[in-house]
Amino acid sequence: MKPIVIIGGGITGLAAAYRLEQLRPETAVVLCESRSHLGGKLVSERLGNLLIEGGADSFLSRKQGGVALCEELGIAHRLTGRRPENRRTYVRLDGTLHRLPEGLSGFVPTDLAALENSSLLSAAGRARLAREVDVPPAAGAADESLAAFVTRRFGQEAYERLMEPLMSGIYAGDGRLLSLAATFPHLKQIEQSQGSLLRGLPAPAAGKAAYPPFVTLPGGVGELIAALVRRLRRTTILTEKAVTEIRRAGGGWRVLLAPGEVIEAQAVIVAAPAFAAAELLARLDAPLAGALEEIPYASSATISLAYRRADIQAPLDGYGYLIPRSSGSDLLACTWTSQKWAGRAPAGIVLLRVYAGRFGRRPILDEDDATLLELARGELADTLDIQSPPVLSRIYRWKRGMPQYNLGHLERLAAIERRIEGLPGLFLAGAAYRGVGIPDCIHSGDRAARAAAAACGEPDARLIKIH
Repeated sequence: MKPIVIIGGGITGLAAAYRLEQLRPETAVVLCESRSHLGGKLVSERLGNLLIEGGADSFLSRKQGGVALCEELGIAHRLTGRRPENRRTYVRLDGTLHRLPEGLSGFVPTDLAALENSSLLSAAGRARLAREVDVPPAAGAADESLAAFVTRRFGQEAYERLMEPLMSGIYAGDGRLLSLAATFPHLKQIEQSQGSLLRGLPAPAAGKAAYPPFVTLPGGVGELIAALVRRLRRTTILTEKAVTEIRRAGGGWRVLLAPGEVIEAQAVIVAAPAFAAAELLARLDAPLAGALEEIPYASSATISLAYRRADIQAPLDGYGYLIPRSSGSDLLACTWTSQKWAGRAPAGIVLLRVYAGRFGRRPILDEDDATLLELARGELADTLDIQSPPVLSRIYRWKRGMPQYNLGHLERLAAIERRIEGLPGLFLAGAAYRGVGIPDCIHSGDRAARAAAAACGEPDARLIKIH
């Protein structure tokens, strides 16, 4: 029997392989990854006594996919939350750190009393935000940008100082372009059903939840990748194997690899970025490839720096700070990693991480490592008055690493869906489509695996083809 082939060895592809093994124990699975390592941007690196994350450092526990997979893998008991004694996050405005108010639901404030005590907004800005309850819902169901929606409901200052920095921390995008319907559709639904987000959004739940809101593992998110790989029993993993093209072959598929290798497959799950999927499918279906190529991506870098605690005078009494787009900076945020998570640095050492790269601004990855390091050190000197050189630094670069759900994204997905319906046995999964977080990618891979398993058994014309 021909195998099911998965293209892409990030968290999406690995989750798909794991689910396929559970669903179709009689079917071989082949996973092709062009790079030498698995996990994509989920990289956790030990440098001496330091634990450094290359990409995401945690995931939301409430989102379907992440915690559930950890429970299946038997590692959920190792999930840990942020250090509660440092539960503060700041926003940098004109070189000064202002604490984010408590009571945020997503990026929308629900506790006006907490906001009143915050220095983040001016008195006029707070008053305008409070008047959101009097703003009528927009007529019609037309999509609008995140910036337009938030500004219309809460005012320009609330958008620029409060909500935009939080949104950029998720997408590294431009809120003037990001689609509300594709990113936070529930906000539009609440506006239409309740007339006001302040009235309709629930306050953050009190009491003891099963897991903290954000969770990670003692060995970093890379521990999840390692656990997944260990559980793959019947999947043939091919690293440093670049797929060059996907072709139809009778009732199945032919996957071409460099240099000249071919895998005959009964189904294919493409768990690669949209632009990579476009290259693989260009000869098979040019309109499909064109729609995939239209999904834009942001490039970014993370710069981790370790310092002697004695060289830092700032209290570092929180998880870090966000930098608004309105500042004009190419930097998005600075996480105080060792203050946020236990076990990331030894006593006497502080580990910080600076995030660089915004969609629509200058191509930050054109800079060399020395320039990126200088950019990060300049930010830390200006904001935290850290003048001493770091004892260690590590830079990770992510070219076209974050898909952008800009206006028109849902229409683009619909066009992709129409094209791929005519290609039975081919499935798309990953962050490019319906969610960018770790749980979203796991859920995407899981759904693609279930659809592929069903297609290889008794095909169902109702199967969703992109996940």
